[in-house]
Amino acid sequence: MNTSITHGADRTRRFILAAVCLAALVLPLAFSGGAVATPAIGRDLGGSAASLTWITNAFMLSFGSLLMAAGALADQFGRKRLFTCGLGGFIASSLALACAPSVIWLDVLRALQGVAAAASLAGGTAALAQEFDGHARTRAFSMLGTSFGVGLAFGPLMAGVLIAHFGWRAIFVAIAVLGALACVFGVPRMRETRDPAARGLDWPGTLSFTGTLACFTFAVIDAPADGWSSARVVGMLVASAVLLAVFVIVEMRVERPMLDLSLFRYPRFVGVQILPIGTCYCYIVLIVMLPLRFIGAEGLGELDAGMLMIALSAPMLVVPMLVASLTRWVSAGVLSGVGFLIAALGLGWLSRVDVSAAPQSVVLPMLVIGIGAGMPWGLMDGLSVSVVPKERAGMASGIFSTTRVAGEGIALAIATALLAALSQANLARLLPDASPTMAARVAVAAERLTTGGLTQAAASLPQLGVHELASSYTHAFTSLLHVLIAITLLSALASFAFLSRAGSARESCLV
Repeated sequence: MNTSITHGADRTRRFILAAVCLAALVLPLAFSGGAVATPAIGRDLGGSAASLTWITNAFMLSFGSLLMAAGALADQFGRKRLFTCGLGGFIASSLALACAPSVIWLDVLRALQGVAAAASLAGGTAALAQEFDGHARTRAFSMLGTSFGVGLAFGPLMAGVLIAHFGWRAIFVAIAVLGALACVFGVPRMRETRDPAARGLDWPGTLSFTGTLACFTFAVIDAPADGWSSARVVGMLVASAVLLAVFVIVEMRVERPMLDLSLFRYPRFVGVQILPIGTCYCYIVLIVMLPLRFIGAEGLGELDAGMLMIALSAPMLVVPMLVASLTRWVSAGVLSGVGFLIAALGLGWLSRVDVSAAPQSVVLPMLVIGIGAGMPWGLMDGLSVSVVPKERAGMASGIFSTTRVAGEGIALAIATALLAALSQANLARLLPDASPTMAARVAVAAERLTTGGLTQAAASLPQLGVHELASSYTHAFTSLLHVLIAITLLSALASFAFLSRAGSARESCLV
């Protein structure tokens, strides 16, 4: 009898894990798939370069800034309830996106989709933390991270296939269908849990944290057009810094903080937060920006671009699981650091590929990057709940998820702004006219290039040929890769410094 009950409980937990992992697969599909669709959306609906940029950034901003707040709501109102409401909102917003009549509506709906994604992920991860314990919890969170990576990796291919055959709106329909599957299979088997000591939402913390990310993102996106020294950009950066200070003060004084700053007393916990930041710059940025380069600068179709991206994404199916099994003999920090070094090598190789070479010439360097990025990716979710005391695992997971998602949004905004600035500088050198009017047109063209709009960029600068525009953009992309190499190498050094020593017994069982 007891064996039957135990078997039934294990089966229920597996269904719950499968449902949450499927949700974790769908959420990043919405991120990477939506990013690849940007050129097609621009051709269909028009819109300014800034409004097209917000198709991705609006989702990431609301998603990343509200994860911790959603975790607090899950504790108060129930993890199953929040997971269900979040997934339902995600499905509804995805269907609405498929019917959006303009880019502005897309931006608004993408922000709402990010809110729903935060509720879904926070409720799902909190539910997993209640269902699993010890090594089983570590393995469950590692599977969750792998699912997240696979969703990010194969979003471009899925988007390419759907755009080629059905148009960009089909992406959001497909995402809604996958979300419905997670809801149907997982929700009926989940049990409701909540924290009886929960005190409700930390409104000052939530508003100040969201404001910090929003002001910083707006400043970075506006900087290429307005200039970093403009009053608007400087004002938003200052506001972001002030709101960050307010957030820290609030969390230090509130009785039940949304972000427990005492966790940062654990050096290994600090090291774990570096892993998603490093993978943002050596992997996530490329997941979004390489398809735009292939489509915009090199003239490939969405399907061909998606097929090329398999080289970057395929290692995510194998490498994380293989590397996790190696933690029995080698520390997770050493494996993560080696992974970043391999990724930096791949980035260096990619930066040296001749811009006039065949598109297939980027396959091998992208494969090396994917292998390197897959090494820390397969370890960091399990590490996030294993490097702190067991009773702090839930809070640690929430902080890690916020670092990952918010970091992705910030990294993408920074990389996009840097690429626009580099493209603008290259274009300006090609034109003898340095008048303010021409400078404004160059800025618009550079922003168009970063969103894959080569045709629109050519319309802004008719005195330059398409080849000159594409070449200027590609050289700017090479310079961006050099910056990504430097950040990836710093991430490797940080991994060795914070995480290279042997961890606890919990950390040695990441599989």
